[in-house]
This record gives sequence, structure tokens and C-alpha cells, in this order.
Amino acid sequence: MPHTTANPRSRPGHRAWWVAAVTATTIVVAGAFSTMPGVLQGPLQSDFHWSRGSIGLAASVNMVLYGLTAPFAAALMDRFGVRRVVLAALGVVAGGALLTTVMDAAWQFTLFWGLLVGLGTGCLAMTLATTVANRWFTERRGLVTGILASAGVLGQMVFLPALSWTVDHHDWRPALVTLALAALATALLVRLALGDHPADTGERPYGSPVFVPRPPPVPGAARRALTVLSAAARTAPFWLLAAAFAICGASTNGIMWTHFAPAAHDHGMPVTTASTLLALIGVFNVVGTVAAGWLTDRVDARRLLAVVFALRGLLLVALPLIMSSTVTPPMLAFVVLFGLLDLATVPPVIALCRRFHGADSAVVFGWTSAAHQVGAALAAFLGGVARDTFAGYDPVWVVLGAACAAAALLALTVRRAGPRTTAVSPPCGKAVVTRGARC
Repeated sequence: MPHTTANPRSRPGHRAWWVAAVTATTIVVAGAFSTMPGVLQGPLQSDFHWSRGSIGLAASVNMVLYGLTAPFAAALMDRFGVRRVVLAALGVVAGGALLTTVMDAAWQFTLFWGLLVGLGTGCLAMTLATTVANRWFTERRGLVTGILASAGVLGQMVFLPALSWTVDHHDWRPALVTLALAALATALLVRLALGDHPADTGERPYGSPVFVPRPPPVPGAARRALTVLSAAARTAPFWLLAAAFAICGASTNGIMWTHFAPAAHDHGMPVTTASTLLALIGVFNVVGTVAAGWLTDRVDARRLLAVVFALRGLLLVALPLIMSSTVTPPMLAFVVLFGLLDLATVPPVIALCRRFHGADSAVVFGWTSAAHQVGAALAAFLGGVARDTFAGYDPVWVVLGAACAAAALLALTVRRAGPRTTAVSPPCGKAVVTRGARC
């Protein structure tokens, strides 16, 4: 395929958009699996008389593996191709869900749901979105990553009502079978329509003026993930982004999705009402993340990230003042604004990883995502400790608001000029830290 220096407008029907649509569908289905632990707690406790702690252990293992699997999954996609890794991951999550329906001991729930589903969904996390956007798009990368980032939340919104209804009317096992069938149906779609690289069909990435050949497979996926981490860890931008993203996880998944409903209930609000407000936050997540992706294509990602963190911090500090037993206009305003900001950090962080780490950005983003999950897990645990200690959550909101202000400063200190990139070059197989050079 000859190279061209022309810059024609990419046609709207470019296959990249079909690949993005299939990827979004996959992430939607993977997101549905994250809703199940909360739905299953009551039925499992009723059927097996397990403690909340033993049920929560499986969810914790799932969360940790979800974060730690991501960088290795990105390296596996560079080694074996996106389609193979996604197909294997969908098979693992379907198998884990089906095995969960025949369990009879708490350790099996940890094995089937915590380990298998955690590993599978970790491969279908944002590193999948980053890899697809990097390979298939030159223009509109920010918009595409925003759309794909919101897909996981969309999966929760789409499946949660149906899964809850199924559990209430037909028991919890049919709900898990439904999820398994959805994963298998998505695997068929992936097999038919998800391409590994534009060069496989002789196409250019969307918006690219030149043909981009497919890079050769990078051997040693696990070694590469660790090597990229070692090289990235020698750069300041990696640590700044990882720290900021850890605060992001603490101030969203860790505290809001775990402790918002109990905190609202402390003020007299029914748990069902608080859960509805959380669902509304999820609705506005989609709008905010897509908008952040659109803005990432147009403004400095560092400043956008700083603004998002600063506004989120102000909202968290104000939350104790607007908590009440009923849904008031200030509470509705909080729900809308927090939803718009909740996942809006993802597109600029991906853009900054791409800027400073080049071809290895998907793997690096996987490691920053692991930091996000660590922050979320710490906030989920320490938030409960704080509730027991202070008999309320007010200090938690203030501390996390201050942490968000610190994250805004971290975002602004990410170095603008002379980006260092980490790359694993196939010819020599060694990781190098360069300033635009390649091995």
C-alpha cells in the first residue's frame, strides 16, 4: 500500500466507527457485570446464610483484579491482537457467571466471580478503549475515548433495572445466565466485526493522511507490561497522573458508589431514593464523559483535568450542607453536576498518557487505572472507618474535596514541553526512555 501525503476528509462510514461501536457494545456488557454484587448480596445471604463480609470479599477481589489486569491486557492485545483477547475475556466472564449459578460455598463465589469475572472484565476495561482509539483513530480520539469511557456506565444503567427485576421475580440464577448469554452473543459480534488494525484491510486510521502499517507482535506480554511500568516510573508525568487518578477513584467509585446511599440515609433519606439519585448520576456520566472527550480534542488536557478536579472538590465540600431527608433543588443540582464531572477525567488522562508515553500509552494507562482502583478501594474502606469513628460522613466529604484540589494542582504540574516516551521496540526488544527517538 503506497503512502500518501494527501489529507482527504475521512468518510463518515469509515470502518473505524463500526469497530468503535462493537467495542462500545463489549464495554457495555462488561459494565453490566459490575452491577451484580450489589444485586446479589441479599439473595445470597438469604439462600446460603453467608456473612456480608464473605460476599464482599468476592467483590473486593473482583475490583482489585479489574484494576491490575488492565496493563497486562493491553500488552496481550499488542501480542495476540485485540479480537483474540476480547473473545477470550468474554468467554471467561461468561464461564465465571455460569459457574456461579452452581456454587454452594463462599470460597467458590470468590473464585468464580472474584477471580474469573474480575480477570475477564479487567481485559474489557478502559485499556480496550485506549487501544482501539489509538489504532483506529488519528482524528476524534478524544471524542471516541469519551464515548467508550461512558459505555461501562451505560451498561450499568441498561442492565441494572432488568437484572434487578429478574432477581425479584425469577431468582438470582436466571439473572446470571442472562449476563452469560449476553457475553456470548457479544463474542459472536466481536468475531464478525471487531478488527485488530486498519492495515489488515488496507485502510488508514480515521483522519490519518498516510497509511499506517500494522506493527509486528510484541512478545512477552507480562514482561512488557512490567518493563513499560519500570520505564514509565522513571518519569514525573506518570507519578503525577497516577496520583491524580488515585484521588479520582477515591472521590468517585470509592466513596460515592459505596457510601453515598448510607450517608443520605443518615440524614433520613430512604435508601431507594438515594439509589435513584446515584442512577441519575450515572445518566449524566454519559453526557459529561462524551463532552470531556470532545473538549480534549480542542483544549489543553492538563487544564481540563484541573478544572474537573477543582469543580468536583467544591461539590464534595458543599455536599454536607445540602444533604437532607428529601430531594431538594440543591441536591438535584449536585447530582447533575457531579454526574457531568464523574468520569470526565478519563479522556484527558488518556490523552496525557498518549502524549508522554506514545506507543505504550495503553499499557501506561492500564497502570494508572490500577492506581485508580487502589484509591477507590482505600476510600471504600476508610470511608466506613470514618463513619464508625465520627458517627457521620461530613469529615469524609471535606477531606476528599481537599484531595481533589490537590489533584487539580498535580494536573497543572504535569510537564508541558519535551515529553518523554516509553517504548518497547520489537527489533531490539528493549524498553527505552527517549525524547522522540526510537530503538
